[in-house]
Amino acid sequence: MIYLGTDHAGFELKEEIKKYLQEQGEEIEDLGAFELNLDDDYPDFIVPVAKAVALRQASASAKATADKQGVFGIVFGGSGQGEAIVANRFKGVRAAVYYGGNLDIVKLSRQHNDANVLSLGARFLTKEQAIEVVKIWLATPFEGGRHQRRIEKIDQ
Repeated sequence: MIYLGTDHAGFELKEEIKKYLQEQGEEIEDLGAFELNLDDDYPDFIVPVAKAVALRQASASAKATADKQGVFGIVFGGSGQGEAIVANRFKGVRAAVYYGGNLDIVKLSRQHNDANVLSLGARFLTKEQAIEVVKIWLATPFEGGRHQRRIEKIDQ
């Protein structure tokens, strides 16, 4: 399951990524925004995504199958920074920001940090770049091992 959320700054990019994910046969749930409204506030859309990921993550962790269930969120904003800050306030959510640059950052966010929310800076990415980032992020597994120990320390 992939939850999507955005404010006005990421609305158009969210719609493009949503279409891409649907074409790939991914199970998604769009938690808004559902229309372009320049006066909306990103917490109104990011909090539901973070809560959904946290709830599913907690349920999956109890069964030790989080990665197998594929509980993810993708959020969008102007820079992606505020969106990640909001998402990271929820236990079990590990949001990583990407707004351009070396794609190894995206891979490492999954491999080493088990990021389950990807926050994209829509003002800095083209549709094609964002699709490539999402593709890489979803395909990259968490390595576990010593990294799992670190994740557990964060959750404590």
